[in-house]
Amino acid sequence: MDFYKRAFGAQESGRMLMPDGKIAHAEFKLGDSTIMLADELDMGARSPQTLNGVTCSFHVYVQDADAAFKRAVDAGATVVAPMEDAFWGDRYGLVRDPFGQLWGFATRQREVTEEEMNEAMAKMTQAK
Repeated sequence: MDFYKRAFGAQESGRMLMPDGKIAHAEFKLGDSTIMLADELDMGARSPQTLNGVTCSFHVYVQDADAAFKRAVDAGATVVAPMEDAFWGDRYGLVRDPFGQLWGFATRQREVTEEEMNEAMAKMTQAK
């Protein structure tokens, strides 16, 4: 929880601990959203470290994606994809938190038509 407070300015709204001190359930507010999490437990979900990967990523819209991205990196997240003006109209970057979760930060810059997105995707895949 401390990382999310430092990195995202998250507001903790509750936590339940197991007798051994592991987090059984915790919640924090990130903007208008509530994020729920827990430590890896025998009766629960597995961590990205155990899975050697993730099964989902978080995509968070914020007022200033560059500032949110920098704050996360300064708090200990690692850069997966640097901030860029993405073809779908967002200012966007992706980080991995110290627990292995992926967090994308975005600020909407412009509306993009489906045709523009398809053209950009075609160009991007042809370049590889």
